[in-house]
Amino acid sequence: MASGALFSLHVGCDSQNYRCHTVYVTTVVFRYPQAGAHVIYRKEKVPRISDMWTKLWGETERSVALAHLLREEAEVEVEQIDLDFNTDPAYPSNKLLSASAGYIQSLGFQSGAKPDLLMAAWAADALCH
Repeated sequence: MASGALFSLHVGCDSQNYRCHTVYVTTVVFRYPQAGAHVIYRKEKVPRISDMWTKLWGETERSVALAHLLREEAEVEVEQIDLDFNTDPAYPSNKLLSASAGYIQSLGFQSGAKPDLLMAAWAADALCH
């Protein structure tokens, strides 16, 4: 968080497959030090995406698009893009971590992944269900 800033911004996305559709939830978390957080989100329903790579890459694309919009249009700094991917190779999402984190960093953003505390990814997960 920038020195003197009232809050830090975290962006994240999660998805959940249901019978006929996939739900994406993209979140912005305003983190207020010592005072909690505020979450705003967008929930989107699309035709079911069965391929894991495509579904998870959709999470990365939505997070990056929102972070870019906040930086370019609202002129606010995004502290981190939270990826709901795991650093442990035992989890399937690990296969996308390197590509997603590299893409995010190439655009000038920081990224975080599990098992770190990921406020925006946690909020998106809770809102997906």
